[in-house]
Amino acid sequence: MSSSLRIITTEDGSHSLYNDDLKESYHNLGGAFRESIHINMLYGLDTWVMNNPKKKPIRIFEVGFGTGLNAWLTLVWAEQNQIPVLYHSIEPFPLTEDIYSQLNYGDMDDAIFHYKPYLQRLHKAEWDKGIIMSEYFNMKKEKVTLQDVQLYPSDVVFYDAFAPSKQPEMWSKVVLRKVCDSLNAGGIFTTYCATGQLKRDLKEMGLAVETLPGPPGKKEMTRGWRK
Repeated sequence: MSSSLRIITTEDGSHSLYNDDLKESYHNLGGAFRESIHINMLYGLDTWVMNNPKKKPIRIFEVGFGTGLNAWLTLVWAEQNQIPVLYHSIEPFPLTEDIYSQLNYGDMDDAIFHYKPYLQRLHKAEWDKGIIMSEYFNMKKEKVTLQDVQLYPSDVVFYDAFAPSKQPEMWSKVVLRKVCDSLNAGGIFTTYCATGQLKRDLKEMGLAVETLPGPPGKKEMTRGWRK
């Protein structure tokens, strides 16, 4: 295991990672599992489908593959709803097997326990290549930075970079504009971050911006819409 990363347990019992170099956790300490469901499934995918019931497949771009939690829950969501998803994720610093093999997300809900093996399959999938992971979930993960990646048009963006105070370059106007410009009409941008500066920047880039209730342990989150 990398000397700078250690597994921690958040308040809902699910794992996250703590980066000792950045002094930052990968997820909200109020609950990693609940956070991902709240921000990305409820206010991202469920909302998209409600507004676009006939548009399939859904094209998703994720900033920060990390622990694979967002990708795994999206695979589960796609299979349960039988809605095709094309998932594009980037991660310049992938986890090693000694870390991701210990993550407990597959044990968090008995109703989706049978999807547990997919978490490691997502991590072990070949980088920089499109992969059919399941009947309704296709994925391409790239070992590349946001600054260098070539983006495809997307319907939903999961913006899950470290906090602006820890990785300010990930929240610069240059990269935010790159991501916002990739959104299709009506596309959704979701993030745990709720700073005033982010909201102003998203509005400057033409998005309608909402401040929504955050997941347990966090007061607010942000959602943007491509007009």
